Amino acid sequence: MHDLIRTNDPVLISFVESLMRDAGIGCMVADSGMSIMEGSVGIIPRRILVDAEQALQARRIVTDAGLEHELRPWNDSEAGR
Repeated sequence: MHDLIRTNDPVLISFVESLMRDAGIGCMVADSGMSIMEGSVGIIPRRILVDAEQALQARRIVTDAGLEHELRPWNDSEAGR
């Protein structure tokens, strides 16, 4: 899995999930349970994960939506997967 975005913003999470769904890219929001355990203070960001094979396409979609500043740094070793 590729760590696409980490955020506490529920609107951003919903928007990115919608972008991925519209593009036919499966995604998963991780660490939602951790944010509940910590009392919803927002200390622990949730992670939007996509399949490593679709990571480049997912990153292009997020960039095209004007959200490139939200992307996690790209790991060059992931490009070869």
